[in-house]
Amino acid sequence: MEDAQDMDAYTLAKAYFDVKEYDRAAHFLHGCNSKKAYFLYMYSRYLSGEKKKDDETVDSLGPLEKGQVKNEALRELRVELSKKHQARELDGFGLYLYGVVLRKLDLVKEAIDVFVEATHVLPLHWGAWLELCNLITDKEMLKFLSLPDTWMKEFFLAHIYTELQLIEEALQKYQNLIDVGFSKSSYIVSQIAVAYHNIRDIDKALSIFNELRKQDPYRIENMDTFSNLLYVRSMKSELSYLAHNLCEIDKYRVETCCVIGNYYSLRSQHEKAALYFQRALKLNPRYLGAWTLMGHEYMEMKNTSAAIQAYRHAIEVNKRDYRAWYGLGQTYEILKMPFYCLYYYRRAHQLRPNDSRMLVALGECYEKLNQLVEAKKCYWRAYAVGDVEKMALVKLAKLHEQLTESEQAAQCYIKYIQDIYSCGEIVEHLEESTAFRYLAQYYFKCKLWDEASTCAQKCCAFNDTREEGKALLRQILQLRNQGEIPSTEMPAPFFLPASLSANNTPTRRVSPLNLSSVTP
Repeated sequence: MEDAQDMDAYTLAKAYFDVKEYDRAAHFLHGCNSKKAYFLYMYSRYLSGEKKKDDETVDSLGPLEKGQVKNEALRELRVELSKKHQARELDGFGLYLYGVVLRKLDLVKEAIDVFVEATHVLPLHWGAWLELCNLITDKEMLKFLSLPDTWMKEFFLAHIYTELQLIEEALQKYQNLIDVGFSKSSYIVSQIAVAYHNIRDIDKALSIFNELRKQDPYRIENMDTFSNLLYVRSMKSELSYLAHNLCEIDKYRVETCCVIGNYYSLRSQHEKAALYFQRALKLNPRYLGAWTLMGHEYMEMKNTSAAIQAYRHAIEVNKRDYRAWYGLGQTYEILKMPFYCLYYYRRAHQLRPNDSRMLVALGECYEKLNQLVEAKKCYWRAYAVGDVEKMALVKLAKLHEQLTESEQAAQCYIKYIQDIYSCGEIVEHLEESTAFRYLAQYYFKCKLWDEASTCAQKCCAFNDTREEGKALLRQILQLRNQGEIPSTEMPAPFFLPASLSANNTPTRRVSPLNLSSVTP
């Protein structure tokens, strides 16, 4: 009955709401009694405050003033919604709005309770689940939530696991959803691709996105993530095609702007790339990916202050964005502020405990601060979790070399060379030559002449160590001619002499990573 009485006012207000005349919409809904009209009335007031805040933010002069701009309507809305909430007069949408207002006022605990209540009252409202997802910081918080026992809960858990980098659990949840009848859901397929992107399984993620594009060629959601993968693989023509294709579909979408930005970034046109990321943020100021990518572009342009500002905005949007924390660490590294670096790299490491890049960055930071024991732990842990850039062992070896721990340094270089030859990848010759030079000298000191000779021969293949290799070979030949060295017809394998077997790697000497004792 109430809905029928308010229908005329609601229909008129909805028309004004759709053209973003929020104050006008609220005016015509004032005094309406139906829950539907009341929600639109309060939501219009909320969005009016947000619009005014955004306008003031654009007009403000600098980052300090921007931080002081607030939505003036929030406190009034909280008081009114709180009264309705206590009287149990809020429906699922009203509870959602109340939760959003509490979150905006930084009342996180109260907001979580209200969003949980909203999911119970209206389980099919995905917006409430997403807002709840943004407030959960770790798996422990999930255990204490009393969520409704509904199939939407499975979608929520899969999404939050992906966000918390618990990829195995997320993939299992998505597989369960596919098995019970969601096999044709493009949302689930895209989320699986995002999960593989998060664990840097680039080939798998690319193949899933390509398959998704065939099934749903006009889909724009998550295409910015797809463009990130194409960027990492330097697939210029594919990225160009994707950018043109999305422009034809809808050029005023946030994802389209990010894809075009990535395309210009790959072509090293960083000013144009930053411009497109700025366009994306005008369309949606809370779009996480655009803030992070814009920070990367400012880094490329050597504009560290702008990069820091962009990364800080990304963290404001989502504190779980490890790329923003890592980016802040890199900017402060450029500014030669290692204590700040350490703090930000540690935050990134907490979010991605098994990402070798975070660990190597942490190790370098500890090294600069002369905390060499911690640096050793970081480098060894980076190697143990699967060193993406194949640099952890070399850095660990150099650290041992610096501390005159020659045996440990040799072991690290041996392991490094074994890994290079076993994976067959082309690596930077500089580090390979460094390893062979050190091993040649080490074996020479240990009087393992055949191994020293083999490593010295390997040194001759590189420009920077050729002369040292030749000099060492001459020394060995001279000693052989003097009869001091018994010659053998078959030299031992250079990478695994008996004295330094695989059982003697640094695992015994380097304990697992423990960063809790060190504060920035």
